[in-house]
Amino acid sequence: MGFKSIRNLGAAVTLWLLAMAGALWVVLPVYIANGTAPFSRGKGPRMDLGRTWAKDGRPLLGTSKTWLGFLIGGTLGLLVGLFEEYLLLLAPPSLQFVPFFAPDLAAAILPIAALSYGAMAGDALGSFVKRRKGTQSGGRSPFLDQLPFILLPMVLIGLFFPQLFLAAFWPEVATGILLVGWVLILSLFLHASFNILGYFVGLKKVPW
Repeated sequence: MGFKSIRNLGAAVTLWLLAMAGALWVVLPVYIANGTAPFSRGKGPRMDLGRTWAKDGRPLLGTSKTWLGFLIGGTLGLLVGLFEEYLLLLAPPSLQFVPFFAPDLAAAILPIAALSYGAMAGDALGSFVKRRKGTQSGGRSPFLDQLPFILLPMVLIGLFFPQLFLAAFWPEVATGILLVGWVLILSLFLHASFNILGYFVGLKKVPW
């Protein structure tokens, strides 16, 4: 392999690492929201208010889905995202290699809220589907346990903040497919890790 090929390979790897860093930067509020919601320890009013689905008589959501957890996770994710935006606005141009959520801090509130509270809504959506499948609250359901919390925020960003979505996840077709796949795989790993940790420190009743 010649020097030019090595240099081209190095440039490609650098661009890919920068793209990964940008995607991770944008989804960090999602991970913070999902990882801190268990701080509620299942306390507070249930999100479904104890209601059942008329077609099957089962609860709308799991008993662990509470408004307190929704607010804790969503709000902490929002605050972390605003802090990210604040740091990026302060950084010199040479260090601004990850996407801005918006041109200024005030404008960043809505996209970050879509990410953080969207993560909580996605988690609740996964719980709703699990109940319809007949899975008991706390029961294990591969992919429904791990992916809705990341998929819904990405869909919301794609629909309502397309410039941010393209900057973070879809700079071009080939890179976009790989980036989205990488984010989903990373989410599977992080979700499992945080749940196991939460179980051992007493924040969760089950390790999934």
